[in-house]
Parts: sequence; C-alpha cells; structure tokens
Amino acid sequence: MQLKYLFLFLFPLVAYSQNGKHELWDKELIKYVSIDGKVNYKAWKNDTVGLIQYLNYLKLNPPQKNWTKEEQMAYWINAYNAFTVYLILSHYPVKSIKEIGGKIPFVNSSWDIKFIHIGTENLDLNNIEHGKLRKSFNDARIHMALVCASYSCPILRNEAFSANKLNAQLDEQVRLFLNDSKRNQINSNVSTISMIFKWYASDFKTYGGVKSFINLYTSNKLTRSTKLNYMEYNWNLNE
Repeated sequence: MQLKYLFLFLFPLVAYSQNGKHELWDKELIKYVSIDGKVNYKAWKNDTVGLIQYLNYLKLNPPQKNWTKEEQMAYWINAYNAFTVYLILSHYPVKSIKEIGGKIPFVNSSWDIKFIHIGTENLDLNNIEHGKLRKSFNDARIHMALVCASYSCPILRNEAFSANKLNAQLDEQVRLFLNDSKRNQINSNVSTISMIFKWYASDFKTYGGVKSFINLYTSNKLTRSTKLNYMEYNWNLNE
C-alpha cells in the first residue's frame, strides 16, 4: 500500500481548536531537516506519524476570514512545504521531484497533482503557490520560503513559519538565499542569480525590480549597469 493512502485508514482526523497549531510541523522539521536545509527523507519515510497528524490539522483547519494576513501566509507557506515533503516521501526514493509527475506545466507536472485536501477544496501545489499566496499577498519574499525539494531551491527552514515572527523569518530566508554562493553569486559588476528571479520577475516590481530587491538584503550593491546572469537550476533532491 502506498504511503499516500496510509493516513486515510490508520490515523483518525482530529480537529484542533487553536488557530495556527504549527508546532506539529515544527517538531518534524527539527527532527529531519538540518540547519542548512538538508532533508533526511530516508529516515522520515519510516516515521510519518507526526507529518500525517500535521496534514490532518491543515485539512480540518483552513484559513478563516478573521485570520490576520500573517496567520494566513504562515499557514499556506507551511502547507506548501509540508505537502511537498509528503509528495516526496510518497514516492521516495526519487532523484528529483520532477520524476513524480508529467512534463507539461499546469497540466500534469508534479505541481499539478490534486493530492492536497484542505477544508472542502482539492488542491495541487500550484494552487497554493499561485492561487493562495501570489494572488492574495503582494510579497515576493514567499519565493525564498517555498521549497520544491530541490538543491537550487531556497533551503527548507528547520522550523515552522509562524504569524508572530513571520516578517523576521521571511527576511532571514531572503538573506540566507541571496548570500549562499551555491544559489546566488552577488557582486556589483556581474551577478549570477537564481532562475527564480527570472521566472517571477514581475513579483519584484513593487520593490523597484529584482536589483532593488537584492540590494535590500546584500552588502554588495547592484547598479543599473550590473549584468545579470542566471544560474542553471539543479532539480536534484535536497537530501
């Protein structure tokens, strides 16, 4: 029996009264994710009880209209990352998340599998990223918080995002990502940056563009004449 069916039969759904009970996710991240974002999928696959409990919490506690912006953002970022991990574990061992789905974006890729059940909605990862987060919140920092289980992604934070410290967490994620030479190489003459900045260039317009956004978080300042190159994206698993 595949992992993705186990929790439906073995683990009862229990609703939590607290809004934002992300400590369930916090405990899993502390156990299986290193400080530098490496994920121990092999060990995690053998201990999915905590993850499944958290996914059940998400299913029964969708964001409400009276939640703050920070509560909603933290919820959807955590949901995206937790369900991404779950997708990997359901098919592990795999070399890349891209092996799981098809090859046509927004049709049958790994990000288009409707395996996420939250409230009354059946969702895929694209629905969360583009429909819940990008559509509702004008905050490009989410691109440094969402993790696609790949080497070139921003690192998976080994703590859950929470409403009361979300801004600080997002800022730290951006700084870590931009100052990691394996993912971005920033200098004033020529910078080689993540493909994320090319794919989602429009999201950075509210900051004055990609260069202005980068300058908020790095000591090496880019100028109008700084040439931007883009680093080839490495889709190998972040384990």
